[in-house]
Amino acid sequence: MPRFHYTAIATNGKKAKGTVTAESSYAARKQLRVRGIHPTLIAEIGTGREGKSALFTIFSRGGKSQLLDFTKQLATLLNSGIKLTESLSVLTLQMSDVRFKNAITDIRDRVVSGESFTDALKDYSDYFDVIYISMVRVGEVTGSLGGNLSTIAGFMEKRQRIESKVMTAMIYPMVLILFCIAAILILTTAVIPKIAEQIARTGQELPWITRQLMNVSYVLTSWWLLVVVATVVGGVWGLKRFLRTSRGAYLRDKFILSLPLFGPLMKQRVVSRFASTLSTLLGSGLAMAESLRVVAEVTGNSLMNRAVRHARERILAGADIATPLRDSGVIDPAIAHMVAVGEKSGELEKMLKSISENLEASTDVVIERLSAALEPVIIIVMAAIIGIIAYATILPILEVSAGKF
Repeated sequence: MPRFHYTAIATNGKKAKGTVTAESSYAARKQLRVRGIHPTLIAEIGTGREGKSALFTIFSRGGKSQLLDFTKQLATLLNSGIKLTESLSVLTLQMSDVRFKNAITDIRDRVVSGESFTDALKDYSDYFDVIYISMVRVGEVTGSLGGNLSTIAGFMEKRQRIESKVMTAMIYPMVLILFCIAAILILTTAVIPKIAEQIARTGQELPWITRQLMNVSYVLTSWWLLVVVATVVGGVWGLKRFLRTSRGAYLRDKFILSLPLFGPLMKQRVVSRFASTLSTLLGSGLAMAESLRVVAEVTGNSLMNRAVRHARERILAGADIATPLRDSGVIDPAIAHMVAVGEKSGELEKMLKSISENLEASTDVVIERLSAALEPVIIIVMAAIIGIIAYATILPILEVSAGKF
């Protein structure tokens, strides 16, 4: 009988890990529930993949593509009139990722036993986020699951396209920065010490700039490097813990949005994500209050999160949503006015879709300009730093050659 490794949430709310023996992943999950344990991940031991995090798999480029392909294919099968259980069975036959295949197999078994597709997906939140689950729930209730899955697939494709553009724009600058760091390390730890050692043997004094670089070299090649690394690691660890708090996240997001170059780009991305997500959820048939609850969880920005939650409270109280969005400092007054117009005219979904498309087009322009501005700046800074190091390296040699020592 196969054994399964599981990650679960115990009755006290803490995470628990262990193994369980069962005939299938569904039987293992059922066994854990009887024990009062809520499993979030189950993988069969011996597949060679149980040690790999599902979170890593799904948030890698391959994992996202896999989830997108699954969603598109499932939508196609359902829209062709094939039953959900049969569609899931067909899809499990062509999956290469063992973890994801086990998850879908378990979901299929639970649907066959009479559980809803939505409830089965909830136990795999590492794979299916709150937007996905909310739209599936609406699709099940309204009988339009295939159409909603097609909408989800389109939404996922749009988000991947935007993320891909940002990542592509950052590749060249990151390569330049890494090259600059490598060049600095090689020059300061290998080249300068040897030259300085040869000159020091003559008993002559090194130029000031060379001595400063020697100090840097000493730090990089001695136990002081451990002190520097430990300080940096400690600072990063403390900062990460602070940023996990609501206050820290708020200050971080506020700082990011206030940056001169990246701020406008991040603001456009946040607003575009808000508009496209809300438009997609409303288009799937989800109620406004529920849509805003889901959007608040996926905004990725504390300022927008507060604004959306405030907007939801106003909706429940019978007021408008445009005012808290305008007061958030994230959404421009013009966009907030467009939201207000769409709300009053009853075409909020279309207005949000239009806002999202316009912001995406504007974001493409901002990314291109930012990339075009960053590249020469990085090259100039690189050239200046390496030039200073080269000057500090060559200067003592030139002085010796000129007979100044």
